[in-house]
Amino acid sequence: MTNLPQNPTGEALKDALLEIGKRAQKASRALAVLSGQRKSAVLCAMADALCADREAIKEKNAVDMQNARESGLSSAMQDRLQLDDKRIDGMAEGLRIVASQVDPCGKILKHTIRPNGLVIDKVSVPIGVVAIIFESRPNVTSDAAGICIFAGNAVILRGGKEAIHSNQAIASSLNRAAMAAGLPDGVVQLIPWTGHEAVGVMLKMNEYIDLVIPRGGERLIRAVMEQSTIPVLKHYKGVCHLYVDKQFDREKALAIIVNAKCQRPSACNALETLLISRDALPKLAPALVDEMKRCNVELRVDNSFAAYAPDAKRAEELDWYTEYLDYILSVKVVEDVVEAVDHINHYGSKHSDGILSTNEESIAYFFANVDSATVYANASTRFTDGGEFGMGAEIGISTDKFHARGPMGADELTTYKYLVTGNGQIRS
Repeated sequence: MTNLPQNPTGEALKDALLEIGKRAQKASRALAVLSGQRKSAVLCAMADALCADREAIKEKNAVDMQNARESGLSSAMQDRLQLDDKRIDGMAEGLRIVASQVDPCGKILKHTIRPNGLVIDKVSVPIGVVAIIFESRPNVTSDAAGICIFAGNAVILRGGKEAIHSNQAIASSLNRAAMAAGLPDGVVQLIPWTGHEAVGVMLKMNEYIDLVIPRGGERLIRAVMEQSTIPVLKHYKGVCHLYVDKQFDREKALAIIVNAKCQRPSACNALETLLISRDALPKLAPALVDEMKRCNVELRVDNSFAAYAPDAKRAEELDWYTEYLDYILSVKVVEDVVEAVDHINHYGSKHSDGILSTNEESIAYFFANVDSATVYANASTRFTDGGEFGMGAEIGISTDKFHARGPMGADELTTYKYLVTGNGQIRS
């Protein structure tokens, strides 16, 4: 990337960001006309570069990890920040999987021939320039760059200060590979300044940025929504639920609950509230309490469940709304699937919610009535992820209802335009 000034403020910062925007816009127009084969080759080159640069990336990540420990960052957030060989290999593999997919651009979504002979094709095209604002997880740098490029978009990345060294190392590796493969300067750019002023300026750059996607905590996302004059795709938080129906498989249910809560509690698709049918309580509760104790999960329970966990903290109204991102689980007893659905639609965040049941009618009711981006039957909510959905990686998860919903891959980073072909038609 072109050299940028060190820690600019005021007009100097604005000028520097506008230059980043101009480069991105210019690069996006060149990228938009590349073939799918060419874009795939670029992503594979980027994957190779990450593997070749792994020691340098881990070295920079170690600096971030040391700073995180000294600043008292939570263990869950440190886990999101840390990079090892497995995660670097995962980033590279994600790029290769994206590269192996069908080009999302140039698809004819609808073909119409009008009575007057006009031929109208609705065709998928890139969005243009996408800005990604994210926290903690440096692998987002790779995921976002790869998906944006494959969808024909230039990307401007702005990570959190806790991962600045890791992000710079990853972005530098990706950018060198992209330019070596013939892409123009500006396809992948990382904003190196961690102050809030830079974000405020960027969110007003309508002339150069077409879409903003924030990835992080609710506070970050709400701040972006309040400031942005550019369209935003987002989810505020992941208050994810599982409901155990009156008819269920206990062993499978326990395994799913443990996985959803404990496999990675800091993730937005981790389980936060467990709802249990009153009829299922005697069969499930004793084993559940034992499993949560074994996993060091703090329970916050309603009065009905307290008989099985007398030492547990009583849940308050706020708990039903809370995304803990930690080893904490709220538990509530409900009468049936109808009450469970009502609870989820009232307290949930429209992210990922599931039912554990062997009753097809209960599953059908749950699927039809839960208003969430991803709805599960007899599976962990932890699968709400672009990689797990076969996208290779994801640009984020959306709980919006317009344009994109759920995990967003390359297809979700396209829009469309109409190509109209005539032979002299005029409108009367």
